[in-house]
Amino acid sequence: MERFRGGLEGVVVAETRLSEVDGARGRLLVRGRDVEALARSARFEDVYGLLLGGALPGAVGRARIAARLGAARAEAFARLPELGRALDTEHGMDALRAGLAHLEDAGDAETAHARIVGAAAVFAAAWARGRAGERPVPPDPTLPHAADYLRMATGAAPEAPRARALDAYLVTVAEHGMCASTFAARVVASTHSDRVSAIVAAVGALKGPLHGGAPGPVLDMLDAIGEPARAEAWLEGELAAGRRIMGLGHRVYRVRDPRAAVLEAAALRLEAAGVASRYLRLARAVERAALGVLARRHPERRLETNVEFYTAVVLDAAGLGRALFTPTFAAARSVGWLAHAEEQLAEGRIIRPEQRYVGPRLGGVAAGTPA
Repeated sequence: MERFRGGLEGVVVAETRLSEVDGARGRLLVRGRDVEALARSARFEDVYGLLLGGALPGAVGRARIAARLGAARAEAFARLPELGRALDTEHGMDALRAGLAHLEDAGDAETAHARIVGAAAVFAAAWARGRAGERPVPPDPTLPHAADYLRMATGAAPEAPRARALDAYLVTVAEHGMCASTFAARVVASTHSDRVSAIVAAVGALKGPLHGGAPGPVLDMLDAIGEPARAEAWLEGELAAGRRIMGLGHRVYRVRDPRAAVLEAAALRLEAAGVASRYLRLARAVERAALGVLARRHPERRLETNVEFYTAVVLDAAGLGRALFTPTFAAARSVGWLAHAEEQLAEGRIIRPEQRYVGPRLGGVAAGTPA
């Protein structure tokens, strides 16, 4: 048994065929496929089939998955009146957790997967509309998942480049190894509980600000800087005050997060298609300045751009408000969570870590003191 050092980083808790995160080389493989290549050509339906079906589905399979998800979105929308005040919350992750908890697990895996993924998109979009004082937008089951999610969230049919950018984002973040939310899903699945419970647990973990809360603050940072010429001085001031720079650094990657490169490219494609981002030029300048400032201040450790930096730029350019960033991440990652839950169910063993007691003993003998 490996020694406990205050956390579980580096401790192997499962074997997986779903993804490989190579922090040293900055690579992410999803079932053996490089995420940068996937995001250039795949759609959300493709990564859904890859993770939950084991292979890229092809044109016919993609259409079948799109139809299944479209029907699931329609089913979830019909259930909105049954949710009571579940979506009437200030925080989108609270709404998503409460809404998903109303689902019942279907008898077969295929139906359960579509039901959960479809509901995550509908509930997140409906929460955003309600927060804006607007009525929920019914889904269009004939649309691809990304385009319909954007339509339900914004209330308008999206331009094709915006829908494609959101598709690239959903593909990029659908799976990323054993992060805290994925581990939560696997722990619940290991007890042979239902899939809905596993996903609700994962949503609860993702809500924590140490896991899923930074894309919105990246835009707050860019707003505060305002223009490229102010970047270096502003960043120096933040570090001098002991505050961290949003979108920089990662617990696994020691080089630039490959997903940051994917999303920067998606933002550049949006601009090339005539959809200008109000943040892209500034973001690229701030990234360069931040890397230089951090290298000077902390030459002993390498801090590079993570996925959240360009997530903020892409989702804003696609038309989503920053309060919806983390729920959108959850809607995408629900596929990865489900794939891990299925993998854990197939393993058939409960996850039961050990702990070391360090509290007082009877008679006042301190923990660790020889008897």
